Amino acid sequence: MKTIARLLGIVQPYRWWMLLAALLGFATIGSGVGLLTTSAYIIAKAALHPSFHELQLGIAAVRLFGIARGGLRYAERLVTHSTTFRILGRIRIWFYASLQPLAPARLQRYRSGDLLQRITGDIDTLENLYARVVAPPLTAALVSLLLWFLMGTFSPVFSTALLCFHAAAASLPVATGRLNRGTASRIVRLQTELQAETLDYLQGMDELLLFGRVNERRERLASLKNELLRLQRRQLLIRGAHESATGLLMNGAVLTLLWLLAPQVNGGMLDGVFTALIVVAVMASFEAFLPLPDTAGHLEESALAGKRLFEIIDSEPEITVPENPEPFPAQSSVSFRTVGFTYPGTSRPALSEVSFHISEHEKTAVVGPSGSGKSTIANLLLGFWRPAEGAVSVGGREIGTLDPETLRRRTATVTQHTYLFGDTLRNNLLLAKPDATDEELKTALKFAGLETFGERLDDWAGQHGMRLSGGERQRMAVARMVLQDAPCIVLDEATANLDAVTGRTLMESVRRFAARKTLIVITHRLREMETFDRILVMDDGRLRESGTHRELMEKKGLYASMWSLQHRPETASLTGNGI
Repeated sequence: MKTIARLLGIVQPYRWWMLLAALLGFATIGSGVGLLTTSAYIIAKAALHPSFHELQLGIAAVRLFGIARGGLRYAERLVTHSTTFRILGRIRIWFYASLQPLAPARLQRYRSGDLLQRITGDIDTLENLYARVVAPPLTAALVSLLLWFLMGTFSPVFSTALLCFHAAAASLPVATGRLNRGTASRIVRLQTELQAETLDYLQGMDELLLFGRVNERRERLASLKNELLRLQRRQLLIRGAHESATGLLMNGAVLTLLWLLAPQVNGGMLDGVFTALIVVAVMASFEAFLPLPDTAGHLEESALAGKRLFEIIDSEPEITVPENPEPFPAQSSVSFRTVGFTYPGTSRPALSEVSFHISEHEKTAVVGPSGSGKSTIANLLLGFWRPAEGAVSVGGREIGTLDPETLRRRTATVTQHTYLFGDTLRNNLLLAKPDATDEELKTALKFAGLETFGERLDDWAGQHGMRLSGGERQRMAVARMVLQDAPCIVLDEATANLDAVTGRTLMESVRRFAARKTLIVITHRLREMETFDRILVMDDGRLRESGTHRELMEKKGLYASMWSLQHRPETASLTGNGI
């Protein structure tokens, strides 16, 4: 219930709309009760051949309740759906706003399919929170109160008996909830797993076809789907039994009221004409209890969906925005002072006591074997993570005192994994500079070696940019870098998907573009290292060597070994040719 209370707290601004919808629902069912009871009264009274004026009031009431029921039903559905959509909109905005500070650090622990299920399925589940959890019990209570008053005008015994049956109908969701306990959580777990498996199946189709494992994955998906259908079938059977039980209670209430009515009618204490009115009113009142079978199930589903959302939102953000961020420095120098960092869930440090200073406009290469901590340097510099030890500074100010958004706008980044949205080339480029003109876009594309794309700006890039090759996607990232025009540039394996000639040409262009900027190039390809002002050599999370290409080669240390290993084929070829 704590989760439900938190969810209701989020939608508190719409409490009056929720109350209005519940009152309209009550008025709709009340009009239905009035329509049926007055109709029954007219029919019973007419059988006695009274004068016409004795039926006029009943006829007018039938017209009133008939028209009111239709109008109120329309108004109730309009307000209910409008309120539900407003609530969903508020929950989505709240969730996305709460999710943003957690990216990317805190979200890496979740599978993409699991996140997708929470963002779409779990939030969609919460549409039932008001329409099928909050409103129906409130409407049923109001209708029960109305019938208690109506029956009480004839006899307290009638109202007491009907109240007992209404209480029994209201308690049925408790029994249903016990029978269905745990079913909703298993259904959500299976839906999440099915979502994740389906996403993996689609994204990994090429590999599955290559290794002949498509049928194995397909059988896994079929097994999950069958188990999900079994649980949903069980859930529906229990709800169907609940509805049947509600119908039995209605019949029991009618028979009981008839049994209580008979002596009073026979004794002349009650006009027999009212018998039909009372019986029909009792039957009509149970309309308010028909939605209750879903209440218990939707209550559990909503509580579970809310719990899964709060599980993410309640995570402590890795990066927080300072209350009073310092102004961003004019200089773009970068400093690491005895920085240590370990990724959550691992015991091996990614960085240990790493210290270096990159002056403004300096061109620095960060090299080293895979897993040596090169990309972690970029992640810490961009403020995606906070160092566990030491400090990272830009322009002499620790990045923890700066606004993260400003930090990332002032640091252009090109990684080896470029994400393109399922949108046009133009809109993918405008991420870097929303107000860029077509000429600016074409200039950036030409710089990145994609001149032909300048005439195809409105072409669709494909889902994840899959209509482009890996090299084209990476050069699109370089075009974004040009549009961003930040004073500090970080290239993390930016030419990994390019051939040697294209990569060399692109890097020459980047160096010219970054002539008055601070440039940090993370790479495992030791090509044209002599063009860098300084080279940082990483190994096992530590800074092993630092210096120019000539200085490091003269040391004959790790860098010299790596350079010799990568250039051995060229050396062997030159030797074989007698050079």
